[in-house]
Amino acid sequence: MNKQISKLILLLLLVCSSITSAQVVKGRVIDESTEEPIKGALIEILGTKFTATTNIDGFFTFDSGIPVGDQKLQASAADHYNRTLPIIVSTEVPVNLDPLYLRVDFSDQDQTAGIISLTENDLSDDANAANNMSGLLQATRDQFLRAAAFDFSATFFRPRGLNSEDGRVLINGMTMNKLFSGRPQWSNWGGVNDLQRNQVFSMGLAPADNTFGGLGGVQSIDMRASQQREGTRLSYAAANRSYAGRFMATYSSGLKSNGWAYAITASRRAGEEGFIDGTVYDANSIALSVEKKINERHFLNFTGIYTPNRRGRQAPMTEEIFNLRGNTYNPNWGFFEGQKRNSRIREIEEPILMLNHNWKISDKVKLNTNVGYQFGKLGNTRIDNGGTRLVTLEGQDSYIGGARNPNPDYYQNLPSYFLRNGLDYENAYLAQQEFQSNGQLDWETLYRANASFTQQGGTSVYVIQEDRIDDDLFMANSILTADLTDNILFTGGVSYRNLKSENFASVKDLLGGGGYLDVDFFAQESQEVNLDQAAQSDVNNPNRIAREGDRYKYNYDILVDEVDAFAQAQFKTKKVDFYVAGNITQTSYQRDGKFRNGNFNAFENNSYGKSEQLNFTNFGVKGGATYKLSGKSFIDFNGAYFTDAPTIRSAFPNARQNNNSVTGLESQTVYSTDLSYIYRSPIVKARFTGYYTQFQNGTDVGFYFVQGVSGVPTQDGNSFVQEVMTNIDRRNIGGEIGLEVQVTPTINLKGAAAFGTNTFSNNPNLYLNSDDFPNQDITFGDGTTKLKNYHVSGGPEQAYQVGFEYRDPDYWWIGATANFFSNSYVDVAALRRTENFVTDLDGLAIANYDEEIARGLLKQEKFNPYELVNVVGGKSWRIGDKFVGFFATINNVLGKEFRTGGFEQGRLANYQDVLDDRNNPIEVFAPRYFYGNGRTYYLNVYLRF
Repeated sequence: MNKQISKLILLLLLVCSSITSAQVVKGRVIDESTEEPIKGALIEILGTKFTATTNIDGFFTFDSGIPVGDQKLQASAADHYNRTLPIIVSTEVPVNLDPLYLRVDFSDQDQTAGIISLTENDLSDDANAANNMSGLLQATRDQFLRAAAFDFSATFFRPRGLNSEDGRVLINGMTMNKLFSGRPQWSNWGGVNDLQRNQVFSMGLAPADNTFGGLGGVQSIDMRASQQREGTRLSYAAANRSYAGRFMATYSSGLKSNGWAYAITASRRAGEEGFIDGTVYDANSIALSVEKKINERHFLNFTGIYTPNRRGRQAPMTEEIFNLRGNTYNPNWGFFEGQKRNSRIREIEEPILMLNHNWKISDKVKLNTNVGYQFGKLGNTRIDNGGTRLVTLEGQDSYIGGARNPNPDYYQNLPSYFLRNGLDYENAYLAQQEFQSNGQLDWETLYRANASFTQQGGTSVYVIQEDRIDDDLFMANSILTADLTDNILFTGGVSYRNLKSENFASVKDLLGGGGYLDVDFFAQESQEVNLDQAAQSDVNNPNRIAREGDRYKYNYDILVDEVDAFAQAQFKTKKVDFYVAGNITQTSYQRDGKFRNGNFNAFENNSYGKSEQLNFTNFGVKGGATYKLSGKSFIDFNGAYFTDAPTIRSAFPNARQNNNSVTGLESQTVYSTDLSYIYRSPIVKARFTGYYTQFQNGTDVGFYFVQGVSGVPTQDGNSFVQEVMTNIDRRNIGGEIGLEVQVTPTINLKGAAAFGTNTFSNNPNLYLNSDDFPNQDITFGDGTTKLKNYHVSGGPEQAYQVGFEYRDPDYWWIGATANFFSNSYVDVAALRRTENFVTDLDGLAIANYDEEIARGLLKQEKFNPYELVNVVGGKSWRIGDKFVGFFATINNVLGKEFRTGGFEQGRLANYQDVLDDRNNPIEVFAPRYFYGNGRTYYLNVYLRF
């Protein structure tokens, strides 16, 4: 009996041994053009739960468990065509796919280049656009997020209602989000696309390789020289969206036998104007990456990026202006000496230097240490029309001058101005004719006015003012990655950032004048400060004459220290993969005033010198799990709770003049969760996601001129104010769908949908500051603004797409999408939703207030829905060892006109003024809108060898 049992056990062991010694599938994935191994390629045994990822040498292995018989193996990698091939798995002979070649998919790379161009140019010109997240999404293969990046981005659609500051952008492991706003400054690395092909995108709260991350995900760009595709690439692009032409050249050596690798790229982008009139574009870019393989365990890399660029800005417009001049109109330019000259130029020159050390401590432990330095300038110009001259009578100084607003779209130049409070049709008609026939900036008038003042012994009344931010940023971090076991991956890191930010106004151009008297023409005397003093930008240098290049008006530094630490563990089991992560951050801000502002000179330490240091300690935790229902179906869950320090821009409400910080300033609290069902098969790939995010204790600061404010010590209640909102709660809830169907080997159908609501979930606190009432917080009623249930503006809340793609075996392809957008809302004026709206200047209730009429006046405007059709295609040829190809896209094929966003003008703040303006034939202070581009194209041709 025992002998029979022993024989049975021996037989079972032999069977198990044969099973484990077979059913092996292994291979090595190689780039067809470079013969280099592809790291991070995804290998799937279709129809099963078995997946693997290639290592740094391109190898992958399935040791056991794959069902015996006919199977299909699919290999996919970023920027490459997928490849599916049949295999026969047996218990006797291992399957060895070495080499397994993948061909480069240049269409993905060139389409990404187009998105980078859109992001850094079109989306950073105004506050509405700067929130766009399309740049963050370019590295993903998720169908919904690709739709959001490539097709939805032109509408300023925000996935899950999130802004760009809710995501993180990393280059060589270092965070690139600006400390001032939390947003990435895309143009800091614009035009160096060819060295940024190696990207990994971690969606939403999913774990990232080298940071805790944010709600909007993490885009990690690897620019190390050894990771670049070996060879040369030359390309030329033509477009009509932002620039007219772009030339780019790139060379990468690959890792040489002597251990050195280097890569360099340079580009030139230029155009007299894009789709919008007068938007000049002038940009040069160069990036260099040099790496030394010291030995098998140590790599040292240097990366330098220099991308100086300047471009003309556009302006939002009222419906009246749009009807008169169309969606290409731009009031910021006028002809000067026969050339279009834009008064609002944005110029950025902020080089980035990085040194990266990668240490392979062991086969399972790696340490990545990085240091970086960024410096330079960011400037925005505009016309300053506040020039005056000093007159002294009987020992009393006074200031005479100031000039009319020269902007052609100034409200007093439009027909609506002459139709208000009466019907002056004659002057309204003349204004219409003048605006339609001219309607541009009159540079000659500005020069003549300055020449006249100078001849009379005065100074310029008009100058070009440049608002400058000159940053010096030091960065350092260290990231440890350890495979604790075959199923547990640990990642942890610490980082430090130190910023000195110089903020000042300078005289860019005197416009033919001899100087500019540095006083505030609009200053008013108060109980604390007389007019002589209040008018001074710097009491230490009264009545200073500023020349070109001089600092004037305001001058201060912002000092920032930030220390962050995070830890993350990822676990893999047969049925469930899960992770947990946490971080802690210490942030401090301090203002250091260099001018002693006259309005605040009466208050000790309120303008000149250092402010009180603001300190914030923040933390975050997140976790998630993926449950494997089968080899095709998965359920994915993520959740997070964390706090964020307020940004610099929201910490100091009037940093240009004083040291005051926001009253009641707190860190923002965020908690978020999402749940997805994911299905992947050889034919269908789908994701269905629901999400919920709550923001609490947010802060926002706005600046504008307002009239009709009760309780302020100015004539007629008019003042230039800082509007401060605190305790802002917002709620984003909705769903996402992404779907791909491989109908045939060459035809792919795709669809995407987003449906959500982004609303205020409470009534935030609101108060006003101004140099007209220094060191006072003016509130109204209970101190809140009634914003609860109003929609947070920022692109459409609903977006839908259907499309197709045809990829021919001969390497040409074409695709088209039809996209539908709805539920976009105007940004409401918060002051109108306070008690001030129903209060007269005398502090009493407005006599003829009608609740029903008021409800109509305060109803949030919802934009009309619209559809956009986009077409894209390309072709590549292999000629010997060279590749030639092109990529082209036409956006908004039908030339639809649509609004991407807009805001209520805050100038009118009470019921009677808003009602009177609404009853005019044309509103004088109507909302201003951002309009999308009409039909645009992008064509890129390239040569690779």
